Amino acid sequence: MSGPDLIVRARRAVTPAGERAVCVAVTGERITAVEPWSDRVDADEVVDLAEDEVLLPGLVDTHVHVNEPGRTRWEGFETATRAALAGGVTTIVDMPLNSIPPTVDVEALAVKKRAAAGKCHVDIGFWGGAVPGNIDDLLPLHEAGVFGFKCFLLDSGVEEFAPLTPAQLPDYLQRLSTVDALMLVHAEDAAVIAAAPSGADPGYPDFLGSRPRAAEHQAIADVLAAVRRTGARAHVLHLSSSDAVPMLREARQAGLRVTVETCPHYLCFDAETIPAGATTFKCCPPIREAANRDRLWAALAAGDIDCIVSDHSPCTPELKGLDAPDFRTAWGGIASLQVALPAVWTEARARGHELTDVVRWMAEGPARLAGLTGKGGLAPGQDADLVAFAPDQRFIVDPGALHHRNKITPYAGRELSGVVRGCWLRGRRTDGGPPRGRFLTRGTGRTAGSRERGTGRAAGSREQGDR
Repeated sequence: MSGPDLIVRARRAVTPAGERAVCVAVTGERITAVEPWSDRVDADEVVDLAEDEVLLPGLVDTHVHVNEPGRTRWEGFETATRAALAGGVTTIVDMPLNSIPPTVDVEALAVKKRAAAGKCHVDIGFWGGAVPGNIDDLLPLHEAGVFGFKCFLLDSGVEEFAPLTPAQLPDYLQRLSTVDALMLVHAEDAAVIAAAPSGADPGYPDFLGSRPRAAEHQAIADVLAAVRRTGARAHVLHLSSSDAVPMLREARQAGLRVTVETCPHYLCFDAETIPAGATTFKCCPPIREAANRDRLWAALAAGDIDCIVSDHSPCTPELKGLDAPDFRTAWGGIASLQVALPAVWTEARARGHELTDVVRWMAEGPARLAGLTGKGGLAPGQDADLVAFAPDQRFIVDPGALHHRNKITPYAGRELSGVVRGCWLRGRRTDGGPPRGRFLTRGTGRTAGSRERGTGRAAGSREQGDR
């Protein structure tokens, strides 16, 4: 019997059993064994990580706005996935907006796949959209392989992706419950925000006041009520208000199938120190106070928040209003895909957390959310998505070094710990060569993705099943 194709030996590796010294054996695209580091196994290629490097599973980011087609000037598949790979992210799931058309029916999904074909440096799946009038498109999209559906409960910021009302949400959840599909919810209440003071000042304090915590609380309460009524599954996107954690905890303890994520910017920044006119920090819901940030970290530690994802939502410099900063009119989105891992690790380590925690939040948790059972871990049977990470190496974020299409980020000039020194995607070292990303589709049991790899032709949604 022939040996493995690849052995990666690491004195430190984050595995499902904790941090260990291991030899990871890879045959084809899969991990076939994880053995003690001291074992000597012959392979076609043997890689020994440096003493200051830790082997991680490739991260999974389930909240990325690629924006192509239609708004490719904001971001695109080639640039977003190259940035992901540089940041140790080997799998992303693309949001149904802000592309034109949005992914709200099967035809639009096909358009997006044609736009992505041949451009993706990482494996990629797609969320569908839930908007007024497309309730009959949900199940066809589900059958076409989307991982679930996203809706807004207030204006999304783009006219082609309208919000559901709280009265419509139960009907959509009921329809999704028939196939046990997941609904992702941007949970801010339109009525609460409409009643909040809009403020006349273009600075951050007035913007923060215009998006109060109560808007998140009311919307989350509506989501929980709809889940209780329908028995469906729901996921609360980009939680910014720590005050909502108790109601989510109680709902989960009562058996409601609700999960929740937060984002690096809510864990790294605070409202008190956002500089005047720094619209690169604008996002919705907003970055809140330092005490709120600390409580979000406590909720992560307690298991009340399931995962950390980037909500990478870039735009052009003009839309960020960099020449005439105004938080009232600037686009609300933060570009962070390439720096999310070191940003979270820097803050996590300062708070006493380990790399095992970061992997749980940024690889295992998002993979579980999307049902990507072949992703997010260093274990036999998993896809051989591997990251060589130097956790102690420090660097200053240089926007010019980012692969994002528009070099705009609130992390510019910030000193972070942790450098990605290399990645393997499904067993092959990535070296800046031609894109090798594969389209992934929702499947039953294991999600392994499509056989068609987007090599210049439109990839379908055929499921591969166990390999």
